[in-house]
Amino acid sequence: MAVMGASGRMGRILIRLIDESDLAILAAAIEREGHAWIGQDLGIAMGAGPRGLVVTSDREAALADADAVIDFTTPAVSVALAAQAASAGVAHVIGTTGFSEDDLVAIARAAGTGRIVRAGNMSLGVNLLVTLTRQVAAALGAEFDIEIVEAHHRHKVDAPSGTALMLGEAAAAGRGVQLDDVADRGRDGITGVRESGAIGFHAIRGGDYIGEHDVIFAGEGERIVLRHVASDRALFARGALRAAIWVQAQGPGEYSMLDVLGLAQ
Repeated sequence: MAVMGASGRMGRILIRLIDESDLAILAAAIEREGHAWIGQDLGIAMGAGPRGLVVTSDREAALADADAVIDFTTPAVSVALAAQAASAGVAHVIGTTGFSEDDLVAIARAAGTGRIVRAGNMSLGVNLLVTLTRQVAAALGAEFDIEIVEAHHRHKVDAPSGTALMLGEAAAAGRGVQLDDVADRGRDGITGVRESGAIGFHAIRGGDYIGEHDVIFAGEGERIVLRHVASDRALFARGALRAAIWVQAQGPGEYSMLDVLGLAQ
C-alpha cells in the first residue's frame, strides 16, 4: 500500500491504520517535490524511531512497489496520479474533493484501464445517509423543499463539500432530475421566493469542525432532518483502507464507496 501526501493529517492517520492492519503493509510514503520530508526515514519524520522506509517524491518508483495508493491531496495531484496509477496497474483510492468537470473527465478516462474508488466521503455512516437521502427524496416528492447544510473547519478550501454534493446528487436521483438543473447554492440579498423543486446548499466554515451534514426535507407542518456528524477523522481513513483492499479484486472502472459497501443501486 502507498500513501500519497504522507505528511498531511489524513496521510499520518492512514499510515497508523495500515501499520495496525493485518490486511495491508505500507510499501511507500509519497510527498510532493521539495517537501521537507523527502529523503527522510518515515519514522523519524513522524517523530518516532527509524523504520527503514524513506519518503519519496518519485511516484513511478513508489507505485512499482505497491498494489494500491490512497490519496487525500489536491485535485491537480489526484488527476495526475490517476493516470500514473492506471498505467502502473495500481488501484487508486481518491478521497480528494473540489474537482472541476474537466478533472472528473480525466479521472474517468484513467478508469478506462485503471481501478479507481472516488468518493467525497469515505465513511460508512455518510454513505448510508446518501442511500437514505435518495429513498426519502423519492418517497416525499417535490412538495417537500430540500436544503443541505454542511459545516467544516476553517481550512477547507472548497464549497459545497464533496459530501454535500453526494447528498445533493442522491436527492436529485430520488426525484429523477439532474442536480445541475435544480441546485441553488447560497442566497444573498433579495432573492425572491424559493423556487419549487430546488435543492439548496449552505456551507459553514469555522473552527475545527471535522464534518457535519444535514439534509432537511421541509414540508407544510413538518420537517424531516437526516444528519451525520463526524467526530474523528480516522473514520475516513478506515473507509479508504477498506476501499483500497476491496478494489484490488475488481476490474477496471470508477467505483464509489456505495459499491465498496454493497449499497449501490
